[in-house]
Amino acid sequence: MASRSTQILEAAARLIARRGVRGLRVEELAAEAGVSTALIYYHFKDRTGILRKTLEFISDRAEHYTTQVDPDAAPLSPREELERTLLLELQDTPEVRENSTAWGELRASAVFEPDLREDLARSTLTWVHEVAALLGGVRPTAPAVALAGASERLTALLEGLSMRWLSGTLQLAHARTLLSEAIAAEVDGLGR
Repeated sequence: MASRSTQILEAAARLIARRGVRGLRVEELAAEAGVSTALIYYHFKDRTGILRKTLEFISDRAEHYTTQVDPDAAPLSPREELERTLLLELQDTPEVRENSTAWGELRASAVFEPDLREDLARSTLTWVHEVAALLGGVRPTAPAVALAGASERLTALLEGLSMRWLSGTLQLAHARTLLSEAIAAEVDGLGR
C-alpha cells in the first residue's frame, strides 16, 4: 500500500492533469486522496510545497516508466536505448497521459507562479542531462555543448508533440514518427 504522502501526490497529479494548477484546491485534494486537509499541510506545509513535491513525483514516475527494462530482452544498442526512452514518453496509457498533462500544466503555471520556476528548471535540466548522456552513448566523440543542444531540441520537441497529441491535434503514431525522425536528424548531426 502506498504511503499517505504518495497517495496525496498521486491525487495531486490527477487533479492538476484534470483541472490545472490554478484549479488545485487543498480541500479537493484532501477529498481526492481520502485524507484530511491537516494531513496534507503536515506533509507539504503549503500549496507551493504540494506543487513542488508533485513536480518531483511526476518526474520520478516518468523516469520509472522510461527506464524499465525487460530482463529477458536482448540488450539495446545506445541508439535503441535513446529512441526507446524518448518514445516511451509518447504512449497511450493513463499514467503517461496524466503525467504529461500534469507536467504541461505545471510548466504553464510557472509563468504566473515564480516559486515553481526554480524547481521546474532543475527538473528540466536533469531531463536534458539524461538525454544528453544517452546521446553521448550514441556519439561518444561529440562535444558536450553539441550533446546539450541536441538534447534541448529533442526534449522541447517531445514536450510540444506530447501537448499536441494530448489535445487531439496530432495523432499519436504521427507524433512518434516525428520524434523518431528528429532523433535520427540529431544523431546524424552529431556525427558530422
